[in-house]
Amino acid sequence: MALQHSVLSPVFTCLCSLMYIFSTGLVVVVAVLTVRHIWYSHRLSCFSKPQTRSWLLGHLGKIRNTEEGLQQMDDLVKTYKHSCFWFLGPFYHLVRLFHPDYVKPLLMVPASMTVKKGLIYNHLQPWLGHSVLISNSEVWSRKRRLLTPAFHFDVLKNYITIFNSSSKIMHDKWCRLVAEGKTNLEMFDHVSLMTLDSLLKCAFSYDNNCQESPSEYVSAIVQLCDLVAQRQHNILHHWDWIYWKTQQGKLFKQTLNIVHRFSRDVVQKRRALHKTQREIITQSVAPTSQRRKDFVDILLLTRDEDGQGLTDEEIQAEANTFMFAGHDTTASAICWMLYNLARHEHYQEKCRQEVMDLMEGRDGQEIKWEDLSNLPFTTMCIKESLRLHTPVHDISRSYTQDMVLPGNRTVPAGTVCLVSIYGTHHNPIVWTNPNDFDPHRFDPGNKMSQAPHAFIPFSSGPRNCIGQKFAMTELQVVVALTLLRFQLTPGVNPELGSSRVRRLPQIVLRAEGGLWLQLEPLKTLGLNKQSEE
Repeated sequence: MALQHSVLSPVFTCLCSLMYIFSTGLVVVVAVLTVRHIWYSHRLSCFSKPQTRSWLLGHLGKIRNTEEGLQQMDDLVKTYKHSCFWFLGPFYHLVRLFHPDYVKPLLMVPASMTVKKGLIYNHLQPWLGHSVLISNSEVWSRKRRLLTPAFHFDVLKNYITIFNSSSKIMHDKWCRLVAEGKTNLEMFDHVSLMTLDSLLKCAFSYDNNCQESPSEYVSAIVQLCDLVAQRQHNILHHWDWIYWKTQQGKLFKQTLNIVHRFSRDVVQKRRALHKTQREIITQSVAPTSQRRKDFVDILLLTRDEDGQGLTDEEIQAEANTFMFAGHDTTASAICWMLYNLARHEHYQEKCRQEVMDLMEGRDGQEIKWEDLSNLPFTTMCIKESLRLHTPVHDISRSYTQDMVLPGNRTVPAGTVCLVSIYGTHHNPIVWTNPNDFDPHRFDPGNKMSQAPHAFIPFSSGPRNCIGQKFAMTELQVVVALTLLRFQLTPGVNPELGSSRVRRLPQIVLRAEGGLWLQLEPLKTLGLNKQSEE
């Protein structure tokens, strides 16, 4: 008995000590969170606060990433007009903003004062590294300057051919499916593969026929996007130390290795090729015929003011970001544009006639760079679709200094500002009948379309989005060629058993059960026949 007591006594004492330390730590954490919550509530009292679920949970779970959640957002915008205070439990305190007058001061702040702060950035960082999408301050400024040449008009002109060819591959596949009696098609699957196909060719000069046959790299990109979206919805997975121990976290790491290995190999081999070419030139040997420079080539050659270039790791991060941001955002924009035209036949016909007039007398069916400025109504429809179905519904920022907004409302330094692009684009104070599809809003004579920051479809505002022209160019080419080749009508969603569409905001705006359209190949003017020849 004495022996048992001598053994168990130290164990019991140790357990008591551990319980005391744990309980003390828990009390400290609760106290800190409580004081922090009281401080934020006081400092942000100048903003209206919607009704909370409870004093502890706040607005946690009040607006979900569903169709109903977007409708709740519409009600929130109608009620609070420009901004409101929002907190998610004791952890996250933020200000939602959804009016151009409140959004503009934040998006115009110099990079040196801006911090990209939010869960999505933390979850993307293992994949995208410290790329221009995630970096801040002077690091962001330097990388943006170095990336700008990759999106110069002269570079984009070279990509037009790629957009044409990738679109044709997708359209030829659609024609085969329609011939088999499969006229009701889900758009996101097809269009996402097409945009990935284009980006592989633009970024890496790599053609693996991913639209026609499985690709490990392309499948990995799609799976990573899905995993990031799933992580957003599980609050326990927001903490790395929990997430990396889950099956999803382990799958994310495995899939990430595939993507990183591919981009790393491309960058290293391309740098070696550039070194070889420089040696050939130095030795005065006539070089072989030059191929078109792609995204990686341009980043390898670019230099800053001090003559310093990007490292292999930095180029790899930017290439991964180009693939991630370029394919999902543009695919979402194209799908919703086709959907909106399918729902509005008169606008579809007007766009089609504009494209056919442009192509009249030509032998082939390729869109040229010079054509893009001659599609004014189609471009108006694209912009209206981007407003109505914004690919990225919000972005988050914080600032190193207090920010003063209209009405003398002050956002304390370090507070997360959630800029609701969706809310701004659906604000009835800003846009008349915001839930209607009306391309005439973007008529050059319409002053509203010129209002600064009333229209910010590419998530960072017109000043910062260097990829905006790339996305718009691909949108114009794909939409124009699709209208030349197919008649679009709303399809039937097998899950819902109807043509009803329920929006699904994830990393980009998608649709529950997919976005289904009915396709009918056009025979007008023998255009399809020319394409087959």
